[in-house]
Amino acid sequence: MHYWIGSINNPQTYYRDYFKKFSIIADNIKINRGYKNDIPDKSWMLYLLEVFNQQNIAVELNLICQFDNQNYFEAIFSGHNKYRFTKVLPEIGHNYLRQIRFSKSQSSIEYYLKNLNTEADETFFLNLSNNPSFSYQFSNCFTGVEWWNKIENRPYPIRFGVEISNLLYGYNDNADDPESAMFFPINSLISNKDGQSTSYPISFEDKGTKNGCFCYNAVLGSCVNGLDITLSG
Repeated sequence: MHYWIGSINNPQTYYRDYFKKFSIIADNIKINRGYKNDIPDKSWMLYLLEVFNQQNIAVELNLICQFDNQNYFEAIFSGHNKYRFTKVLPEIGHNYLRQIRFSKSQSSIEYYLKNLNTEADETFFLNLSNNPSFSYQFSNCFTGVEWWNKIENRPYPIRFGVEISNLLYGYNDNADDPESAMFFPINSLISNKDGQSTSYPISFEDKGTKNGCFCYNAVLGSCVNGLDITLSG
């Protein structure tokens, strides 16, 4: 069975003057602690940074944890694994920048991962030249967790306690410099879940703001909804 819980955001709600320009989504994920690996056989769970385009195609850069204790970051497109990061690996106590960048001019998507403790980074480019109908405009994004349970009809305890911060949209603001970007904090989070479970073995702790952006912890616990919060001011 497939389960998820977390929060969504639609950039058009607050950024009417900019949302059509948005081509970058980013966050920081810090792995604060590990829990017992209770992932059932042949199953896995994911800590998601996910953005949907106008065609509802999901683009994800996720921290994945497996039943066999393999933990890694993965670039995913439309539900298909495209690249496993091998140079930047998840470590307890380390903080990571995750960034997804759409490039219509290059017919590609860039998945960028950086360990902010060691400065090690890794990039994967997905070439979409064979998919000319792909829309490079954002529709909404999701932050939260997802379970795949191949044994039972239930979500199971999470593998890591993590902190999510610096949730941002961005776009290139200088055509002569492809690395130049302007960023905007994601303004609101609205609870989103699959609805197939009466409760989920995770708690979302609202930690207020950090660097002007949402900050929350996802820890072992129990909840029925994701976060519903709005940035003040």
